[in-house]
Amino acid sequence: MKFLWIAILISSVGGTTIAQTTGPRHVQLVREKSAYQLLVNGSPYFCKGAVGIDYLDRLSRYGGNSIRTGTNRPTLDKAQQYGLTALVNLPVRAERDGMNYNDAGAVRRQHEAVLAQVRLLKEHPAVLMWALGNELDFIQANVKETYNHRVWKAVNALASEIHRIDPNHPVMTVVGSIDRDKIKTLLTECPNLDLLGINEYGDLNKIPGWLRQYGWQKPYAVTEWGPTGFWQVRKTPWKAPIEETSSQKADKYRERYAGTIAADTDRCVGSYVFLWRQHQERTHTWFGMFDKNGLETEAVDVMHHAWTGRWPTNRSPRLNSVKIGYKTAAEGVYLQATRTYEATVWASDPEADSLRYKWEVLPEGTNFPYGGNGESPPPALPGLIDQPAQRQVSFRAPMGTGAYRLFVYAYDDHGHWATANIPFFVEQ
Repeated sequence: MKFLWIAILISSVGGTTIAQTTGPRHVQLVREKSAYQLLVNGSPYFCKGAVGIDYLDRLSRYGGNSIRTGTNRPTLDKAQQYGLTALVNLPVRAERDGMNYNDAGAVRRQHEAVLAQVRLLKEHPAVLMWALGNELDFIQANVKETYNHRVWKAVNALASEIHRIDPNHPVMTVVGSIDRDKIKTLLTECPNLDLLGINEYGDLNKIPGWLRQYGWQKPYAVTEWGPTGFWQVRKTPWKAPIEETSSQKADKYRERYAGTIAADTDRCVGSYVFLWRQHQERTHTWFGMFDKNGLETEAVDVMHHAWTGRWPTNRSPRLNSVKIGYKTAAEGVYLQATRTYEATVWASDPEADSLRYKWEVLPEGTNFPYGGNGESPPPALPGLIDQPAQRQVSFRAPMGTGAYRLFVYAYDDHGHWATANIPFFVEQ
């Protein structure tokens, strides 16, 4: 079906001219041979987006043009204020959240509730596209149970009805990565989808090839991507995932954007980087591109450059490595309870700004709900580190047997920080 797009306030963001008005946006997905193009009022539009609702002023200034968010109208108003569009996640529930797709009444009630949101928001000038749920095929971690494929019949019925109610905004669903069976099911059960949203991290570079190999002919957006996931990295002998430093993550952001998102000019219509705020999931530093006070990591610099072609005038510190004694995280660090050890961090600053440091010890987390929902970081253990503002510190291993992490943070006093942590295990 055809999609059109009306324009809004004239400004230039990240090389994409956008507009702002009180009327709705009309979106068109155009195909020429094997290539797809997303148009805004007839002009090419590439999603330079982020997941999150914080720091939208910075997102706009740094060249971003879109956010992935929910159906909260004040958030859409704020996005419009900064000249940003929104990929709006509609409340299609997953089985992990208690939805039962064998219950016809529950499916009907959800169907009507979702359409009510579309009717309510379809005229909002920030709305770009609709996303029906998020990772509806995912049950929960470490569960091999097969999900209920009836979810896709519900998704397809919603896509069909949304096209009738609102022909101006394309409709997708969002899946967590892909495989042959998943794409086969979507092709069979969801022909009314206009494009596919894909969340992928460490295997992002494989997505374009997989889609073509598995027969997906429509366009796609990368709806979540960023550092290598905790399920994809090397583990310690006690099974703790080894987190990349903030600089290693920044290198991955740059590589994955240039090598996959920007490179697949035929099928990819843009992306939403994860995550444009602080976030607790496995650790309080794994996915967030900011700290809790809004300081920026090197990944923000990378996206600034990816979206505008220019680096910021003052860049974040670069953190190369951290060691306990002579060991890195990859070597499996075992410590003796209450004994004293030395730790060192190697960091630098692109402008040679002076750096200040902070160190802390946290127990390894034990409760990991889906997506970090409701997850809290374990409290830092006080009194273990001598002179924690130094580049090199002495610290005492905690008394209790078990898994911990030693975190270090480097600050440049220009609104930036870098971070790393090293897991260790305490023995008696």
